[in-house]
Amino acid sequence: MKSITINGSQRESVGKKATKALRNAGQVPCVLYGGDKPVHFSAEELAFSPLVYTPNAHTVVIALENGEKFNAVLQDIQFHPVTDKILHIDFYQLFEDKEITMEIPLVFVGNSRGVKNGGVLRKNRRSLRVKALPANLPDFIEADITPLKIGNKLYITTLANDAYKFMHPDNTVVCLVRRSRASVDAFEEEEEEAAAEAAAEVAAEEAASQE
Repeated sequence: MKSITINGSQRESVGKKATKALRNAGQVPCVLYGGDKPVHFSAEELAFSPLVYTPNAHTVVIALENGEKFNAVLQDIQFHPVTDKILHIDFYQLFEDKEITMEIPLVFVGNSRGVKNGGVLRKNRRSLRVKALPANLPDFIEADITPLKIGNKLYITTLANDAYKFMHPDNTVVCLVRRSRASVDAFEEEEEEAAAEAAAEVAAEEAASQE
């Protein structure tokens, strides 16, 4: 997974007055959890743009002025209700030997036969929650919709990967191809074709057994 470096300064004072002064100076107060003790630091608001304003998932390297560096992931973020300015960010420290749970974006690829025949692709999820060691966290999860016909669903079990595990039930539907008025005739044709193919296979098997 790609990583973004955030250069920050450790905070000595964490009171409301000090926090307000940081925000007025264009700084975002942050806290890093997960280690022996919380680490309070701040960084320029613009430094978080590549991390916050993107659909992609990233890990973070927090580099402090005193030379300390921490690997982390964004855990929680607070925005101002009116201006949308970042008010506060919580991070969680990563360790190579400890699994972490993280929301990973879905990328849909392929051309569905059902969509070609007039069906409508409905994406039930835009991301999936996975648990893995930091080194095994993917940048994204690829979902191939090519095999989907009208009425078909893509279940999360189809996307299984040994590198990580999904934190969702096995019956979770990632996407499906719904029927539309324009697709009814095409759907019936698909059913007729499938029935004809099945009948041909049965006839072939019967002929072979009589030889």
